[in-house]
Amino acid sequence: MTTWRTQSFGGDSDDDSALREKVVEISRVSKVVKGGRHLRFKALVVVGDGKGRVGYGLGKAESVPDAVRKGRTVAQRDLEPILLQGTTIPHQITAKHGAALVLLKPAPEGTGIIAGSTVRAVLEQAGIKDVVTKSLKSQNPTNVVQATMKALLGLRDPKEELRIRKKISPPTLEEPPSVPSVE
Repeated sequence: MTTWRTQSFGGDSDDDSALREKVVEISRVSKVVKGGRHLRFKALVVVGDGKGRVGYGLGKAESVPDAVRKGRTVAQRDLEPILLQGTTIPHQITAKHGAALVLLKPAPEGTGIIAGSTVRAVLEQAGIKDVVTKSLKSQNPTNVVQATMKALLGLRDPKEELRIRKKISPPTLEEPPSVPSVE
């Protein structure tokens, strides 16, 4: 069962930007015990400020609101900064978590978010507006969210990478010194 909800609330961060949350998945989990089945709920929540910070959390509890609250708390605690280039990402990237594989490609302004619901939730909360994505292999929401986060955290500034690579350039190939032969 997938439930979508967006809610704004005051963040604990030093800047007063409002954080938004999106519940990606709520699932019922049961454990068989001596007296019967013990039912609990698991909620996957994505939280972001829409300006380049996003996090996700997994909450488990005996009621849905408690699971969502726990997931939101974990997501707020684990907010990560994401590198943006205008309204898109700086370069194409692929990331894998478990069996889930996610491909993110930058898109021109006005394209929008071309993505499945799970990847879309993370990208919207991060503030990315123009991107093309493809979720390959497993569609497990937890693994897809984690793969998307890995991809976003793996983004690098192309100018900074070029500067680093120029500074630490590989040694040039020169003639090795001649070794005198022993006769």
